[in-house]
Amino acid sequence: MKVLGYAAQTPSAPLAPFLFDRRAPRPDDVTIEILYCGVCHSDLHQARNDWGFSEYPIVPGHEIVGRVIAVGDSVTKFKPGDLAAIGCMVDSCRVCAPCNEGLEQYCEEGNIQTYNGRDRHDHTQTFGGYSQVILASQDFVLHLPENMDLKGAAPLLCAGITTWSPLRHWKIGAESKVAVIGLGGLGHMALKLAHALGAEVTLFTRSPGKEADARRLGAHNVVLSTDSAQMQSVHNQFDLIIDTVPYEHDINPYLPTLTLDGTLVFVGLLGDSPTFNTMPMITGRRSIAGSCIGGIAETQEMLDFCGQHGIVSDVEVIKIQDINAAYERLLKSDVKYRFVIDMASLSAA
Repeated sequence: MKVLGYAAQTPSAPLAPFLFDRRAPRPDDVTIEILYCGVCHSDLHQARNDWGFSEYPIVPGHEIVGRVIAVGDSVTKFKPGDLAAIGCMVDSCRVCAPCNEGLEQYCEEGNIQTYNGRDRHDHTQTFGGYSQVILASQDFVLHLPENMDLKGAAPLLCAGITTWSPLRHWKIGAESKVAVIGLGGLGHMALKLAHALGAEVTLFTRSPGKEADARRLGAHNVVLSTDSAQMQSVHNQFDLIIDTVPYEHDINPYLPTLTLDGTLVFVGLLGDSPTFNTMPMITGRRSIAGSCIGGIAETQEMLDFCGQHGIVSDVEVIKIQDINAAYERLLKSDVKYRFVIDMASLSAA
């Protein structure tokens, strides 16, 4: 199947129109016409080979929503016309211990990424959602609630599940106190989701001007992390801190704000972490952890929850022709809070 998309051909090349072949559909495949695709910071990193493992050409995009246009003979979960979504992965080994627990993101063989991956069966390169059409096994396709705004739903497939998964793993609910470090694509979803789960929610920020927006998004409190008095006032407060900052930063000021047995979980930083002081960890049995997206069942749970509570991402819709300018703005954090591509614009490419 010939498909038009936008691709990076080298780390320094701007994304440009690219005609490529999708693999042949299999009996369990669902084929989706892409309506909207979110723009994740990792799209930029992989397009520019910031992590050192990019294979070119790359068609980015793993926050994909659309409508089913065809299904294979063995498909039972979807029919043509259904709303559907695909997130960060399109397959896994399905037999290892994590996969058997519904934690395909931690597949021991490595899950198959929606783009910049290799198909498990024919070893062809995977291409993402900056394109007209995508297909995947029905077991890695999600149902979208019919009442959802599709534009705002797209980032739920990465920013949403990345923050939902730790909230669920650490059993956050009505008696919990949660803090979020950073107010960007991930941070704004963490505020919304933690608030909807009934937690008391605090934003840590270095920018005083973000308080009004933080409260609008669900924060009950805002703490300026550069103010030592404000930081001291929240010592021993938080059951969970979700750290969404995508670059190296000092976490030592935050550790004493955790409760006994509290956890700071990284969801934004991939790579080396700064050195941390173990004293607050030992004296308070506090933990530092990491969390990666979520499994398929957990992602469906998140989408259903968002549908019930009217939660979507705050987005700025762009045309595919503006993707390179959007990447430059992303580097400056100049978006509230996620770019989403209207894929109808691709027909003009």
